[in-house]
Amino acid sequence: MPQSLTFILTQSLECPSGLGRYWPLAQCLAARGYRVQVLALHPNFGALQERRLSRDGVSVRYVAQMHVQKTGSGKRYFSLVRLLWVAAVASFKLTWAAVTTPSDVYHIGKAQPFNGLTALVLLALGRQVYLDCDDYEAVSNRFGAEWQRKVVAWFEDHLPRWVHGVTVNTRFLQTRVQSLVPACRRVVLVPNAVSAQRFRMPDAGAVSEIRHQLQVEGRPVVVYVGSMSLANHAVDLLMEGFVQVVRELPAATLVLVGGGSDLVLLQDHAARLGLEPNTRFVGRVPPDKVPAYYAAADLSVDPVRDDETARARSPLKLYESLAMGTPVVTGDVGDRRSALGSQEALLVPAGDASALGKSILALLQNQAMRERLRTWAIEHRQQFLWESRISEFARVYERN
Repeated sequence: MPQSLTFILTQSLECPSGLGRYWPLAQCLAARGYRVQVLALHPNFGALQERRLSRDGVSVRYVAQMHVQKTGSGKRYFSLVRLLWVAAVASFKLTWAAVTTPSDVYHIGKAQPFNGLTALVLLALGRQVYLDCDDYEAVSNRFGAEWQRKVVAWFEDHLPRWVHGVTVNTRFLQTRVQSLVPACRRVVLVPNAVSAQRFRMPDAGAVSEIRHQLQVEGRPVVVYVGSMSLANHAVDLLMEGFVQVVRELPAATLVLVGGGSDLVLLQDHAARLGLEPNTRFVGRVPPDKVPAYYAAADLSVDPVRDDETARARSPLKLYESLAMGTPVVTGDVGDRRSALGSQEALLVPAGDASALGKSILALLQNQAMRERLRTWAIEHRQQFLWESRISEFARVYERN
């Protein structure tokens, strides 16, 4: 087993996968005695004050700009010329940082061009390189041109063949990767989870303050926590289903926490649906505030369509909600059924806005059912924590 390892990421530790998957993985591995380093890109690198930090036994270094720029709740995509320059600089700096960082193993977070090139260089130098696939980027990302999608698809199709082992977070990705790699390669399935350190039950005062700020005291509250990007998050489906809820429960309120490139478009969509009085667009919030938003809601929603994007994902929002004891309604696609066990009340046909709305309404009108589901989630909280899954993740480093 290695003594030191380095994660190589194309995003920051504040981005969804960085915050929800790679940072807690790094923390748990460090707690087990590994020397852990993270080399990463940042969505606002030019304004970043602290590019090196050390916390919880993990050393972090930001080396260059991400492929998109994020400020506040917005996201800006670069022009083609600017993107090519950003890509070239980021790839060079990630590679140089990795090559000059001694480590027993290097774990690539997502098979993307920036860190994919780094992986190829490391492999050429005889280093031990592993890959984590937590998404199917070629079908879920937004691309400015078809050639960009093909470049990402090439790395997703070929990099798993050459690395020493692969970690995945869904059975869909496990099957896909196993179809690409030699039988001797190790492919380890580790679904997403949440950090016990970050997802602690908030005190009643914090929850009351949020409900007061949102002006939802005494109202049924449904929360969505995630990206406002329609390319891979079906927030519009949730809104369309929520129209039915409001017809029966005029005081019901949908709280949308997160930012993204389609934030303004979704605000306009809410207005067109007549939901403006019943929606609260919160924007991005500090990570330590997220648990209180779950706790302030009667239930949360993970809206999905029946497509490869949904089948490839192990949704962080599902595990976050359950870890806080908040029932979460989601589509019956991919691994969501196995994650929810026998809790049929939380599953609806994927992509069906009417069924989604009916399920939300039924749960809001049935307090006894919500309490039963809350009790079930709290009793199973341990299985939703990264601390319960880190041993399985580390298995990828075992020698074949």
